[in-house]
Amino acid sequence: MTFAELKEKNPSIRLYHVTDAAFAPYGRIIEADTADLVARMEKIPMPETGVRYVPTEETLEASPVAEFIRRELFGGVPAQIGFCWGASNRLNALEWHICNEINLPATDLVLLLALRCEMQGNHLDAEKVVGFYVPRGTLIEVYSTSLHYCPCQVEDGGFRCLVGLTKETNTPLTEKPADPLIFARNKWLIAHEENEGLIARGALPGISGENYTVNR
Repeated sequence: MTFAELKEKNPSIRLYHVTDAAFAPYGRIIEADTADLVARMEKIPMPETGVRYVPTEETLEASPVAEFIRRELFGGVPAQIGFCWGASNRLNALEWHICNEINLPATDLVLLLALRCEMQGNHLDAEKVVGFYVPRGTLIEVYSTSLHYCPCQVEDGGFRCLVGLTKETNTPLTEKPADPLIFARNKWLIAHEENEGLIARGALPGISGENYTVNR
């Protein structure tokens, strides 16, 4: 599906191409040869249902491109190269980390993003959410000031996306912090009010308004 076709099918979402200047407050594109990482991701079978995320994926960690990410994009700080893949097309929640996140899609996909400065306390109006179309093979850095969550597929077969973060991010907590938004290590999260499953797991219902669906 072309970007123009995607925009036509999703009139309720403010949708931009990641190369648009509108992406500048949320992140940046990084010029790199990503072919090896994309090829490795394409060989990993899709989950039978839903979405799967692993903080570190051995196949991806072994790529020379992963070493470039650790050295040049994390400045030598211990980092993990993980993977998020499967079937998803809704906003559902937003999270952030105290580090930037590296994403590399092996399929075209859409990221739904917002800015932390647009939150009112622990609440965000979904009207603040913006969508960015990211083509396969485009390496991007999503800033720590950007709220983000699971990518949305634009292909019937689902989506595949590398996730690079500082070490131990998104791993289970060893003790529960006082802040109700901390959902895992280095992971602050708010759920959409309609996301009963995530709220039942302890997520704060902090997003109101439309729970956007990316149509394809």
